[in-house]
Amino acid sequence: MTKANTTIEAIATIAGQSLTTKNLMLCTAESCTGGWVAKSCTDITGSSAWFDRGFVTYSNQSKQDLLNVSSMTLEQFGAVSEQTVIEMAQGALANSTADISVAITGIAGPDGGSDDKPVGMVWFAWATKNAVIQTHCHHYTGDRSTVRRQAVVTALKGIIDTISQSE
Repeated sequence: MTKANTTIEAIATIAGQSLTTKNLMLCTAESCTGGWVAKSCTDITGSSAWFDRGFVTYSNQSKQDLLNVSSMTLEQFGAVSEQTVIEMAQGALANSTADISVAITGIAGPDGGSDDKPVGMVWFAWATKNAVIQTHCHHYTGDRSTVRRQAVVTALKGIIDTISQSE
């Protein structure tokens, strides 16, 4: 196992412990990470006690169908935007039994970037049932795998931070 994978496993374990301690359930809404956060969580033994479900919504249509993202939001702001990631996080909560969600949308590359939205740009949102929503935009460097790996780490760390801030 590589050091990077060990780090992801360690952070996912801490996230799971934090969720268990607070008796919270998690769901994920992922685009550019393709379910990697959900996989990282469910790799942890006993995760069924704190992981409800994951949505992999790569296409705009799937974001609308599964997460209730507005077509107007997608048209006006695009799939990689703060507005879309907020609706993804809210939609994941609305379509699950989870107490907390993380949503991720971005451009992992190597293609698809623009001047306004370059390769490596990833938006995150963390939401809770009591409507606490935090967003953040990261600009990562590296190849597709590196961008995605960094996004998974950021998502998992954000889950831990969201839980500690909701105390």
